[in-house]
Amino acid sequence: MNPNPTHKIINDPIYGFISVPSKLIFQLIEDPYFQRLRRISQMGMSYLVYPGAHHTRFHHALGAYFLMQKAIQVLRNKGVEVSTTEEEALYIAILLHDIGHGPFSHAMENSIVENVNHEAISLLFMEALNKKFNNRLTLAIQIFKNKYDRKFLHQLISSQLDMDRLDYLRRDSFYTGVSEGAISSQRLIFMLNVKNDKLVVEEKGIYSVEKFIVARRLMYWQVYLHKTGIVAEQLLLRVLKRAKELTRNGVTLPASDSLSFFLNNSISKNEFTEEILTVFSKLDDYDIVSAMKSWATNEDFVLRTLSEMILNRNLLKIKLKKKPINPDKISEKKKLFMSKHNLSENETSYFVFTGTIFNQAYSMEKDTINLLAKNGKIVDVAKASDQLNLKALSKKVTKYYICYPKTNN
Repeated sequence: MNPNPTHKIINDPIYGFISVPSKLIFQLIEDPYFQRLRRISQMGMSYLVYPGAHHTRFHHALGAYFLMQKAIQVLRNKGVEVSTTEEEALYIAILLHDIGHGPFSHAMENSIVENVNHEAISLLFMEALNKKFNNRLTLAIQIFKNKYDRKFLHQLISSQLDMDRLDYLRRDSFYTGVSEGAISSQRLIFMLNVKNDKLVVEEKGIYSVEKFIVARRLMYWQVYLHKTGIVAEQLLLRVLKRAKELTRNGVTLPASDSLSFFLNNSISKNEFTEEILTVFSKLDDYDIVSAMKSWATNEDFVLRTLSEMILNRNLLKIKLKKKPINPDKISEKKKLFMSKHNLSENETSYFVFTGTIFNQAYSMEKDTINLLAKNGKIVDVAKASDQLNLKALSKKVTKYYICYPKTNN
């Protein structure tokens, strides 16, 4: 007989068995708000580039929770005091850190709702769950908001070397098959320590940190900022934008109740009531895919064509440049497509557009990764590194892109 019936284990393809010994943690995992993450893809439209990238935010949240367990164990072994109350709060905060993601994760941020990012919605979910669980999430929310006096606890959840990043780099590398992102998460965790209320990495862990920063840079160029993924995500945003535009003009589009609500209403952060949060919590990838399958036969050329492009992976062409795109080039592509399909300038802008992407693997300005030297001094890893020029990786690299239809579209 199991001496603790609330103790659960979950099998993860990367870490093996993840232990859930706490009844409250298990209740949060079982909650419909958290279960929704099973239906939110971790990497948006990246599966159109890497067919294996079908893992979800649910996978990632559990992975980050597992790494937090390891981090607390390591810190305690090194004499860092973490109370059982703080421990539980950390588990809650890391489990729920992404609970506010909408369909296809980042792909649709700021489009389902107006100017509201997933962090803000995550906080609203946490506050709603705090009411449901009799204020047992209060400390977790404080730590999540960086309002708790022990600042290193927040760094474990949100910093340049947090449990979130340590999991998603490893997990995304695993599911895409891009080996460059295969960092040794647990090796880095074993090197963690706390000095002056700051999370630090012991000096001997410098090479692991260097590999982590380089892996992050490579994963951004090869995976997160892959040009085909960029096109697909932009098309997805434009599908929703067109659907909203048509709905505002009185067109009734087939969609789930939750998606219809957001098509018919422009909701800003201040208007995000508990009732609206409940509607949002019923929205996931399936609503969008189901809607696009219906919209692919719609009489509106823009909505129909954009939906077909995504469903059939017949995407726009994209070109990346180091300099801003020549306006004459944009104008030429627009005129060509406009005349071919007899479209207005507004309709053509859904198919010919430009944008910018950024890659900054490490920032020396904010919340740096600090090394703890044997003499007790703390130094920024970029200044201590002699193997690689991490200062170069801290510079933001900007690239410009133009998307336009292929000649056969």
